[in-house]
Amino acid sequence: MAERTEIYVSTDIEADGPIPGQNSMLSFGSAAYLADKTLVATFSANLALLPKATPDPKTMKWWDSQPEAWRAARESPREPAEAMTEYVAWLKKLPGRPVFVAYPAAYDFMFVYWYLMRFVGESPFSHSALDIKTYAMALLKKGYRDSTKRNMPKQWFDKHQHTHRALDDAIEQGALFCNMLKENGK
Repeated sequence: MAERTEIYVSTDIEADGPIPGQNSMLSFGSAAYLADKTLVATFSANLALLPKATPDPKTMKWWDSQPEAWRAARESPREPAEAMTEYVAWLKKLPGRPVFVAYPAAYDFMFVYWYLMRFVGESPFSHSALDIKTYAMALLKKGYRDSTKRNMPKQWFDKHQHTHRALDDAIEQGALFCNMLKENGK
């Protein structure tokens, strides 16, 4: 039996601190792409704060510099259990196997995986996440610390703004990843 097509689920999260549980995920957005950069579907949710979590002072100082993004992340928050259950259902309806993609994957995946396991008890991504910066390192043949967005070729970027709004940034990063896939295929 042939394997289903991979769907690259570019995901960005916004949080009030560096670790899930102690801090809360404020919002997340996912943009599901085919390898050819066809945007299949999107999902986003703003989440209610975890009852025993406390915002990180350094992170909140950064949020003070991003008032529009903060307001967007706090608009109509939903209970995490409800939003994550709906997210799993959305992932399972995608026309392929979901592959988590993020920049940086270590941060975004940590929150999404923790919330999935805590509130739904499963992750359609399994334990896997694809990091865009690591993929850039391989393509550029440079060190990890030198594989930043400012050192990536301009042709990898579409005209999307990085707004610190989860869904906007997921769409931007998904397009970047698909452009990298295309470059790798040459």
